[in-house]
Amino acid sequence: MVNAGDMNGSGNLMDFLDEPFPDVGTYEDFHTIDWLREKSRDTDRHRKITSKSKESILEFIKSLLDAWSGWVVMLLIGLLAGTLAGVIDLAVDWMTDLKEGVCLSAFWYSHEQCCWTSNETTFDDRDKCPKWQKWSELLVNQSEGASAYILNYFLYIMWALSFAFLAVSLVRVFAPYACGSGIPEIKTILSGFIIRGYLGKWTLLIKTVTLVLVVSSGLSLGKEGPLVHVACCCGNFFSSLFSKYSRNEGKRREVLSAAAAAGVSVAFGAPIGGVLFSLEEVSYYFPLKTLWRSFFAALVAAFTLRSINPFGNSRLVLFYVEYHTPWYMAELFPFILLGVFGGLWGTLFIRCNIAWCRRRKTTRLGKYPVLEVIVVTAITAIIAYPNPYTRRSTSELISELFNDCGALESSQLCDYINDPNMTRPVDDIPDRPAGFGVYTAMWQLALALIFKIIITIFTFGMKIPSGLFIPSMAVGAMAGRMVGIGVEQLAYHHHDWIIFRNWCRPGADCVTPGLYAMVGAAACLGGVTRMTVSLVVIMFELTGGLEYIVPLMAAAVTSKWVADAFGKEGIYEAHIHLNGYPFLDAKDEFTHRTLATDVMRPRRGEPPLSVLTQDSMTVEDVETLIKETDYNGFPVVVSKDSERLIGFAQRRELILAIKNARQRQDGVVSNSIMYFTEDPPELPANSPHPLKLRRILNLSPFTVTDHTPMETVVDIFRKLGLRQCLVTRSGRLLGIITKKDVLRHMAQMANQDPESIMFN
Repeated sequence: MVNAGDMNGSGNLMDFLDEPFPDVGTYEDFHTIDWLREKSRDTDRHRKITSKSKESILEFIKSLLDAWSGWVVMLLIGLLAGTLAGVIDLAVDWMTDLKEGVCLSAFWYSHEQCCWTSNETTFDDRDKCPKWQKWSELLVNQSEGASAYILNYFLYIMWALSFAFLAVSLVRVFAPYACGSGIPEIKTILSGFIIRGYLGKWTLLIKTVTLVLVVSSGLSLGKEGPLVHVACCCGNFFSSLFSKYSRNEGKRREVLSAAAAAGVSVAFGAPIGGVLFSLEEVSYYFPLKTLWRSFFAALVAAFTLRSINPFGNSRLVLFYVEYHTPWYMAELFPFILLGVFGGLWGTLFIRCNIAWCRRRKTTRLGKYPVLEVIVVTAITAIIAYPNPYTRRSTSELISELFNDCGALESSQLCDYINDPNMTRPVDDIPDRPAGFGVYTAMWQLALALIFKIIITIFTFGMKIPSGLFIPSMAVGAMAGRMVGIGVEQLAYHHHDWIIFRNWCRPGADCVTPGLYAMVGAAACLGGVTRMTVSLVVIMFELTGGLEYIVPLMAAAVTSKWVADAFGKEGIYEAHIHLNGYPFLDAKDEFTHRTLATDVMRPRRGEPPLSVLTQDSMTVEDVETLIKETDYNGFPVVVSKDSERLIGFAQRRELILAIKNARQRQDGVVSNSIMYFTEDPPELPANSPHPLKLRRILNLSPFTVTDHTPMETVVDIFRKLGLRQCLVTRSGRLLGIITKKDVLRHMAQMANQDPESIMFN
C-alpha cells in the first residue's frame, strides 16, 4: 500500500475547486437557493477585496468601484423603469383613444393632446375639437344618429379584439413568462426560488409591448402590477452586468427587492409607498442596506417619470386629487362600512378567481389561451361600450370618481341643482341637491360595478399581462362614490338629524363624495391583497393629503379583518399555492405538535437514505447514484456502517466537478476513488488516480435532532432560508427534511392537498 500522493511522481493532488470552473455555485431551474451559502460566499468575496485593497492603489480603486456598484445599479434601474413607465403611459393614452377616433393633425396624438393643440376649442366644448374626429365622422361623415353609433360601436370592438389578439400571440410565441401580474412569481423568486427566463430580456421587451396592448384593449386589468415585473426585469438585467450580483443569487435578490420598490413608485407615483410595498408585500430578505437602496431607486424612478410628464399635469399619476373639506368623526361609520365591503369583495374575488384558474389548469380550457382572451375581450367590449363609465379606460374612471366637484367640472357626477344666489368661492361649493345627471350616473355606476366585479374574476390569470390593482380600486371607487353621494344627499335633506346637526349646517360643504371613492378604492385593494401600511401610504401619496390618513387606515384595517375572517391568503399567496411554488409565507402560523422524525425522509417502509461515503466510493458509483436519483444533494458520512455525518454535497456541483476532472486531470477514470477528506486514502500501487472533492463539501450543514418540534423546524426554514436540513441523533445521520417536505407537511396539517407542492 502506498500513499496516493506519491503516485505517478506527483507531489500533490489537484483539487479542482482551487481554480473555479464555470457554473460552480449556480443552481438548476425550479430549485431553491441556499441563503446561508450565498451569504457565506459574499462574506468571503468581501474579505478578499478588503485585504487586496491594501496592496496597491489599483486594488483600492477596484474596492471603491465594488462598493459603489450597488448604487450605480439602483440609478440605472430607476432611470430605465421610469422611462419605460412614461412610454407605457403615453402609448396607452394614445391607443385607448384610437378605439374611438383619430387626430387629423397628428395621428400619434391622443384626444386630449389633439385638443390642446387646437386653436378652435372652446371651454364649454373642451372635449370636442375639429382636429379630433370619431371614426364615423371620418368614414361616413356622420357624428350623430344610429348608423354613426353602430359604426363606432363595431370599430371599438374590432380595435379591442385586434389589440388583445396581438398581445396574446406575442406572449404565446416569444415570452410565455410575460403573462399575468408577475407579483406571485416575484415573491417566490425573492424567497429564493429560481425561475430562469422569468426576468429575462425577452420577457422585459414583450411584457412592455403587450402591457400597452392589453390595457388599451379595454380589458378589466391594470398595468400597475406588471410594472413591478417590468422593473424587476430591469433589475435582473443590470445586476447581470456586475459580477458582485450575477455570481451571487442572494445579492441579486437584494437588487430585485429594490427594483420592485421602483416599480410601485412609477406605477402609483408613490416612492415611499413603493419602498414599503417591497418591504411588506414582496420581499423575503430585506436588510437595512436594501432599504436605503430601494429608497434611492424609487426616488430616481419617480424623478424620471416626472421629467417625462406623461399626463401633462406635472403629476406622476392620472388620478391625483386635492380635497378642500375636512372629514368628520360621524363619517367614520360609512368609511368602516366601505372597509367591510372591501373585505367581502376581496374574499369573493379570491375564491372565485382561484376556482376559475384551477378549472383552467385542469380542463381543456387551458389548451386554448388565445380563444379565451378573444372571447373575454369580445364580451368586455360589447358590454362596456354602451355604458360611459366602462367605455373609458379604468384609470380615467378612477380619476373621475376621485374628483371633487368644482365649479368648472362638466361630469355627470357633478350635475347638481345650483342656487342662483350662491356667491361662494370656487373651492368651497356647499352641498346641493342632486340633479338628473347625478341620478343617471348612479344607476350607470351600479351597472358598471356589477359588470366589473364579474368580468375581473375571469380576466385576471389569462395568458396576457394583467394587473389587479386598478380593477380592484375601480370596484371600490364606484361603491365609495355611490355611498358618498348617498351620505351627501342625506346630510343635505336631513341636516337637522342629530348625527348631522353638529357639523353639517345648511349652506356648508360637509361631505366630499370623492373622498368616499378613495376610501372605497383602498378598502377593496386591501381586501384583495391584504396590504395595510404600504396601501395607506400609497393612497395618501396619490392624494397629497395627510389629513385623510385616519379614514384610509380605518378602511384598510377593517377590510383586512373581514377578509382574514374568511381566509388568511391574499390573491398573490393564493396564486403561489395554486402554481405549487415552494413559498414559506412569514404570515403563516404552524401550531401543530409534530416532530422532525414525523416529517423526515426516509419514512418507515421506504428505501434507506442515499448517501456518499468520505473515501470509499468510486466515480462510477457516484455517477450511478446521480443517474438513478433526482435529489438535490447527498449527505456525506464516514461509512455506511457508522453513518457519522461529515457534510453535504450538492448534486449539481458533484456533476460539474466530475465532468471537469475527466477533462482536466490525467488518470481520473470510472474506477477512481472519490474522497472528501483532507488527506488521500491509502490505496494499492496500481490503483487509478483518486479524485479529491473536499472543496465542494459543505462541512457545516444545518442539522436538527429527531425530537425537534416541527414548529421550530418551520421557523428555522423560514428565517434562515434553508433548502434542506439533516436529522441526526448523537451525530448519527437518520434522515433529511427538505423545504418541499416542510410545505407538504404544513398543507397536510391544514387539510389541503400536499401533492400541490411541486417544486423544492
